[in-house]
Amino acid sequence: MALSCRFYSNHLPDLEDTVMVKVVKIAEMGAYVTLLEYDNKEGMILLSELSRRRIRSVNKLIRVGRSECVVVIRVDKDKGYIDLSKRRVDPKDIAACDERYAKAKAVNSILRHVASQLGFTTNEQLEDLYEKAVWHFDKKEKKKAAAYDYFKRALT
Repeated sequence: MALSCRFYSNHLPDLEDTVMVKVVKIAEMGAYVTLLEYDNKEGMILLSELSRRRIRSVNKLIRVGRSECVVVIRVDKDKGYIDLSKRRVDPKDIAACDERYAKAKAVNSILRHVASQLGFTTNEQLEDLYEKAVWHFDKKEKKKAAAYDYFKRALT
């Protein structure tokens, strides 16, 4: 079993955050997605939040298996519901989301490799490593995926 952990210290995204999701299934109400940066937590994009225009074909707007940048519009922490919007995403936010996700994914890959080399077997051990090695830099710089820059500086 591969180790997995959320990329950031908070368990759920904040309102108005732009997050990377993967479309899992399309239903009558909307599209069910997993939040790739938050340990595959489930979220939903309502049909009304897919596009500003009239929707003729949902399959032309969103496909199962595709990764998308979306905005968080509602978070119910008690029930764990996360509502998302594709139509409220600004094009410049998409570029920033793609870049942040690529950096966070690289850091995640490095930490999973380190954890396997150290013989870690549980996700809790990986999360503890994240706390000590990654989230410290995120808090220090007050931005997500800040550890990437520190790791890059360490190599040069």
